[in-house]
Amino acid sequence: MPELPEVETTRRGIEPWVVDQTIAAWRIRNPNLRWPVEIPPVLKHQSVQAINRRGKYILLQTEPGTLLMHLGMSGSLRILPEETPPLKHDHVDLVLGSGNVLRLNDPRRFGSVLYQAGDEPNQHPLLKNLGVEPLGNEFSGQYLHRAARGRKVAVKNFIMDSKVVVGVGNIYAAESLFAAGIRPGVAAGRVSLGGYERLAAEIVAVLARSVQQGGTTLRDFVGSDGNPGYFKQQLNVYGRQNLPCRVCGTRLKLKILGQRSSVYCPNCQTSQGFRRN
Repeated sequence: MPELPEVETTRRGIEPWVVDQTIAAWRIRNPNLRWPVEIPPVLKHQSVQAINRRGKYILLQTEPGTLLMHLGMSGSLRILPEETPPLKHDHVDLVLGSGNVLRLNDPRRFGSVLYQAGDEPNQHPLLKNLGVEPLGNEFSGQYLHRAARGRKVAVKNFIMDSKVVVGVGNIYAAESLFAAGIRPGVAAGRVSLGGYERLAAEIVAVLARSVQQGGTTLRDFVGSDGNPGYFKQQLNVYGRQNLPCRVCGTRLKLKILGQRSSVYCPNCQTSQGFRRN
């Protein structure tokens, strides 16, 4: 599933082609994605003023309101010449004044195109309860430490909770916890302020590196240019159970947390969050 780095990679890729372009028309080949596609008539001939991201949603902002686009499990957004024939899973086109189209391809149809009227897109029901952005100014170790007070949930599940912090999916949670030296199964409320300071710094660093590499392609993600993400080559623990740790050589272990696989190094990651080596 595309996570924050993949979505941010897509946003950056389409931004130069879409901002300040007029929405000339649209084609909805399949209106039944995760929710029915919403593109109201008021958007015709409107200029796209900005493209932002909130969590895993790409926001196309116009004067009347904002289109919220989500890539679902396997979706991608591409900029193509309008005459490019659609493929089987090309469900929605926004036709731009430039003669290009912004095309949503979504084989599993878990993506969405929704609309929020007015100038406050974060009031949409899917956005209003989201937590802080990990690459924003509100995110810090102190914030995580306060939010975790008294929480018995595993720290990995805690940082993956979109009501706490958005966009830290399974891959990036595992990699950040490894870099911070914290086992994924320790209770969130037991991690010290110092542990959360390290963890917050590593979450930012891991996400930033992944954005630079174009995200992580494990199955079917491609960016707006059709290329896969290359962060997979830098993964230290995710998907590497029973292989030697790249740091100390200890065999990596697998633990199931919240029905998700969590790989960790029993030597490099401790309950207290301090490396033994």
